[in-house]
Amino acid sequence: MKLAVLAGGVGGARFVQALSEVVAPGDVTVIANVGDDLEVHGLHVSPDLDTLLYTLAGLGDTERGWGRAGETWNARETVELLGGETWFQLGDRDLGLHLVRTEALRAGEPLSAVTARVAGAVGLEQSLLPATDDFLRTRICTPTGVFDFQEWFVARGHRDQVEDVVYTGREAAVAAPGVLAALEAADLIAIAPSNPFVSIGPILAVGEIRSAVERRRDQVVAVSPLIARRAVKGPAAAMFESLAGGAGAGDVAGFYEGLIGALVIDEADAADASAVEERGARPLVTRTLMSEPTARRALVETVLGLVPA
Repeated sequence: MKLAVLAGGVGGARFVQALSEVVAPGDVTVIANVGDDLEVHGLHVSPDLDTLLYTLAGLGDTERGWGRAGETWNARETVELLGGETWFQLGDRDLGLHLVRTEALRAGEPLSAVTARVAGAVGLEQSLLPATDDFLRTRICTPTGVFDFQEWFVARGHRDQVEDVVYTGREAAVAAPGVLAALEAADLIAIAPSNPFVSIGPILAVGEIRSAVERRRDQVVAVSPLIARRAVKGPAAAMFESLAGGAGAGDVAGFYEGLIGALVIDEADAADASAVEERGARPLVTRTLMSEPTARRALVETVLGLVPA
């Protein structure tokens, strides 16, 4: 069984891990968000790509949920001593990846090629593809102003209310090599329980990708990132309230309307099943919090149940 997964960082990585406990990792292709990429001290950083890479390769810090395990912070301390900005933290081990990536990008190597080379070097079994090699950035519109995603999310602690989300570069962006083929060949396309607006939205902002997902709608299943109208972590619920007028399962289905055949929702949201159906998706009810092996298995079996035997 071949799977294609649209994913952001932490939640996406945990979901792919769960899938890979049931499906052979080599049959899983992860299409990752690059809308929150940024430059830090002249280095190209791809937070979601890196979180997926580190987590799936067994290199991630499981306590923090991001970055490398066993990280040290000598470079950051020096930057701080010298008066540089440290709001976006880069550890010493992490810096090695950014140095290699930045050098390759400046030499003209596309992000997808760099990612494949790095993934091979760390022994990643899943295929990891950036959604696009082109410039694509998520910008957050607030009453205070418009901010690049990481500035709003990290530096400002995502405190500002969101009035709109804009994907700069979407008009010119095309799918990275291998993305469309993976979507076409997949027996199932799964959308991870990542924040739809800032993790999945940038992927779907690439017109070719959105069209490919739309064509496969009956084989597409999304997992809601909300449980009882709350996010496990992060600003997804607040964003649904401000941008969609509500944070119910029906609102999540509305974000994906026309793109998915089914939406997996938590048992706590079972009463919202009819609202999901009204948005054109089949509600699949199970435990969605991946807190322990039994719950992870139940979620994966529910997702994979969309695939005909």
